Amino acid sequence: MSFFSFGQSAEIDVVLNDAETRKKAEHKTEDGKKDKYFLFYDGETVSGKVNVTLKNPGKRLEHQGIKIEFVGQIELYYDKGNHHEFVSLVKDLARPGEMTQSQTFDFEFTHVEKPYESYTGQNAEKRMIRRLNDITKELDIVVHTLSTYPELNSSIKMEVGIEDCLHIEFEYNKSKYHLKDVIVGKIYFLLVRIKIKHMEIDIIKRETTGTGPSVYHENDTIAKYEIMDGAPVRGESIPIRLFLAGYDLTPTMRDINKKFSVRYYLNLVLIDEEERRYFKQQEITLWRKGDVVRKSMSHQAAIASQRFEGSAASESALEKAAKEESG
Repeated sequence: MSFFSFGQSAEIDVVLNDAETRKKAEHKTEDGKKDKYFLFYDGETVSGKVNVTLKNPGKRLEHQGIKIEFVGQIELYYDKGNHHEFVSLVKDLARPGEMTQSQTFDFEFTHVEKPYESYTGQNAEKRMIRRLNDITKELDIVVHTLSTYPELNSSIKMEVGIEDCLHIEFEYNKSKYHLKDVIVGKIYFLLVRIKIKHMEIDIIKRETTGTGPSVYHENDTIAKYEIMDGAPVRGESIPIRLFLAGYDLTPTMRDINKKFSVRYYLNLVLIDEEERRYFKQQEITLWRKGDVVRKSMSHQAAIASQRFEGSAASESALEKAAKEESG
């Protein structure tokens, strides 16, 4: 949000109506540091008060009107200073006139559309801000986009092969994972005639910005998971359990406002004794699971949980959802 037009004559403060109870979320800033910001979701109302405090009470302060903006913008670092706005709402707080004493103004942006998750990457940044005239003050907020269980979530089966030397099959339990999920899989060694000394799975984040000839790709290795250190033998199988909760991940973002994308890949890496490296890469989809499931959706979510996890815990989730629906 942003504010306008007082310079050194007044101080401006913005207070959200639910500041004491609203959750905060950590978010990385452009300089790589992490800070906490008020957390909002798509469709939530944003309301509060703007306090304009005169530095010299009693002295007249003329202004050209007081407005507050709610802005969503994308900035590409190779196009610095050129902001691409995808949300722009304005509320007039006061008509042009003068102030002789400090004042407080109420504002409300009702059921604001916030279609994209906040993001700061190598070459792109997506922000939601409130701004007052003349950009005397800005207040950043963080937006999280929530998803429900995917209707289709097929497993991933792939092969790595070098003719007459190596044949490996690997399988992951699904292709779509929420940010606190566990990747479960298995690697099967069907033929091993080269001396493998190390194997790992990497999670790679690929950020793509720009279009046409001005496309930039940045790959960032988020995690490395060692599968084995030593030589496997034919017929051996190795289980995989990779917990995602400990890593700095975002949901998959595809063609955000036609400006940038963020995709994630599982990269299987094999290294032989001669330091030759073999790769096999597969895209996965990451999504953010809501902390609180709405009552009307609880039964659906429990069914999805049972479908994809197939565990006793899912059965108990079904029973719990059924009680909530009837209660």
